[in-house]
Amino acid sequence: MLHLISQSPIDTAVLGRIDSGDDVVFLENSVLRVLQKSSLSDTLTRLLDGNRLYVLSEDIQVRGITSDELVEGIEVIDYAGLVALTVKNPVIQSWS
Repeated sequence: MLHLISQSPIDTAVLGRIDSGDDVVFLENSVLRVLQKSSLSDTLTRLLDGNRLYVLSEDIQVRGITSDELVEGIEVIDYAGLVALTVKNPVIQSWS
């Protein structure tokens, strides 16, 4: 399953609904919560054990965030990468 998270702040209940093997893309203002200094950094690090987490490059660029400020292991993708994830995952859940 692909989870598209655009809400900020990110509800920890949403993160708790992500199953092992799911892909997660943080979009829009939710990228502000996936920084190393965020209160969610430990939760996101644990999620990375069984999942792949992504941010959209355009969303971090607009907000002046560099990839080295993100929780280690979160991958930066472009729109083509987002489209590839939607093709890979037939079930998509949007959290906004």
